[in-house]
Amino acid sequence: MGLFSRKSNDAPSDPQMAELGREYAIAERHRDRKAMRRITRELGSADRSDADLSSFERGRKDYHDIPPAYSRRRNGRR
Repeated sequence: MGLFSRKSNDAPSDPQMAELGREYAIAERHRDRKAMRRITRELGSADRSDADLSSFERGRKDYHDIPPAYSRRRNGRR
């Protein structure tokens, strides 16, 4: 890797938790409360280690860093 390269080899410790975080971020972006509650229940149902929760947050943050593909609709008169 170069000196100023932005690429990193930091992979999440638990890819399954990272994918769950990504699904949660997608549900947040689409305002899917049902999916958000399901994922929250799934997180709270079992004891999770700090590494698992950090993988979840990393997956969530990675998706939030991607900008939306389109702007929101405007329903106003001009």
